[in-house]
Amino acid sequence: MNLNDPKLVAEEYANEKGLVGRRDAYRYADGLDAPALAIGAVLDVQPRRVLEVGCGPGEAAERIAASGVEVEALDISERMVELTRARGVNARVGDVQELPFEDESFDAALAGWMLYHVPDVERGVAELARVLRPGGRLVAVTNRREHLRELRELLGGDFPTHNFSDENGAEILLRHFAQVEERDAGGWINFPDRAAVEAYVKSSRSLWERDLPANFEGTLRVRRAPVIYVATKAT
Repeated sequence: MNLNDPKLVAEEYANEKGLVGRRDAYRYADGLDAPALAIGAVLDVQPRRVLEVGCGPGEAAERIAASGVEVEALDISERMVELTRARGVNARVGDVQELPFEDESFDAALAGWMLYHVPDVERGVAELARVLRPGGRLVAVTNRREHLRELRELLGGDFPTHNFSDENGAEILLRHFAQVEERDAGGWINFPDRAAVEAYVKSSRSLWERDLPANFEGTLRVRRAPVIYVATKAT
């Protein structure tokens, strides 16, 4: 299974059920707030116009727009675009591999937990660089290889984000940007019982075909390992 399989991605994000189910587990989380840190990294450059690719239901785009910034959001899922528009944000169906925007038309861009879904990630990153003005900023978020290690060990499987992870993310970005900074945003998820773990696993069913061992009971402490890349385009 590859997370950049277009058929798998289209099926997973045809509705918000799986995504919402996985995010629900973060009510048990401690540590750094990766989404807030990513949004902060975008707003730090005081942008006038921001692009978010892979916007999902639109929470980040809405928070950025609330600061008075003009936001354009894009997603391959019609349902995600619908949800984002319902938040009052300009959104359209589109593909990061072929962005429908002119060169140098944004001050900053956000790609949160989505580049590992892109079939040709090099092309997607090149497109993001193209639409950013000189000196513009891309904030790209992914997960380190140790993300969910304890859960993966329990289930006996992998959760492949390898095509854009901490092992190659900086290298890919540096082929298109002048400078790349890596920021850790780790923490833990403290699942209180089997039911909570099972709910998370079921919400990831199309991405991760595993079942909990029948004899598993009790709590589970699972590491979160997001990494935020802050990339700056050459001036």
